[in-house]
Amino acid sequence: MQSPGWPSNEKSRLIKLHTTKLLDTVGEERFDRVTRLAKRIFGVEMALISLIDENRQWFKSCAGTTLTETPRDISFCAHTILGEEPFIIPDASTDQRFNDNPLVTSSPNIRFYAGVPLMLDSEFRLGTLCIIDDKPRHLTKEEINDLIDLAKLAERELVTTYQATLDELTSISNRRGFKEFAAQSVRHCSFANVDYALIYLDLNQFKEINDRLGHSTGDQALRDFAELLRHSFRESDVVARVGGDEFVVLMSDCNQREAELAVERFNQTLSDYNKQTAYEFTLSMTAGVVVCKPTSKFCFEELLDLADQAMYRNRALQKA
Repeated sequence: MQSPGWPSNEKSRLIKLHTTKLLDTVGEERFDRVTRLAKRIFGVEMALISLIDENRQWFKSCAGTTLTETPRDISFCAHTILGEEPFIIPDASTDQRFNDNPLVTSSPNIRFYAGVPLMLDSEFRLGTLCIIDDKPRHLTKEEINDLIDLAKLAERELVTTYQATLDELTSISNRRGFKEFAAQSVRHCSFANVDYALIYLDLNQFKEINDRLGHSTGDQALRDFAELLRHSFRESDVVARVGGDEFVVLMSDCNQREAELAVERFNQTLSDYNKQTAYEFTLSMTAGVVVCKPTSKFCFEELLDLADQAMYRNRALQKA
């Protein structure tokens, strides 16, 4: 079996994938209609929209199977994202790259595979739209073009999600994105019966940076703060910019002490940044923490309000 290689931009590709916050989310009709249509048009056993994570491929939508993910090292789709063109295997049982692959030798007994990479920002191949059958087959040129057209529909949904929920300056979630992605995390916490924490962070003296050094430098400060924030918290945490110099983090499965420790670690990260950079500004922040039980009925605006109030109380204590 030939294991798939890695895209040359793998590190930034994974960052872009995780920024979409699509992994491990519930099914959505806008994606499901594409896989249903692909399955019906091509008369195949399965049609999937896959996203290639670090060690797995996860299916955002699947028609014809109950599978939700497989290891990346046996994934056909992980081969597909290495190129820009459709990746087609007429008969996997006679292809030396795949004939001993567990997905071929056992369920779902793949014989035919055709996948088209799904692009974001013209350079990041996040996953695929693919069709799979347990019988060998060939696609005509017209059928390949039809599959590409369907992939464009799926790709458009990926791009729409990304653009609508992204803060353009910092490349983390915006307020709308935070509400959508945090809602998913809170549902998970309710199901798992675990607490979650909302941290509200305000970048200190940002107006002074803007006034003294100019908006270009102010933008750089915001971008750096957001990047440090994203790297300092867990991959599962929802990080967003909700105002000019205001940021939030929702941490699932987190108690008060754990949230406070996370804030302390981030303060140390900012301190290290200030020592290592030669900018005319320094980054510091004030934070407020609110911890919620899984049974809490707060809406997100109320939670943001409570965490914002906690942040202002801490700022008043700092000045005192």
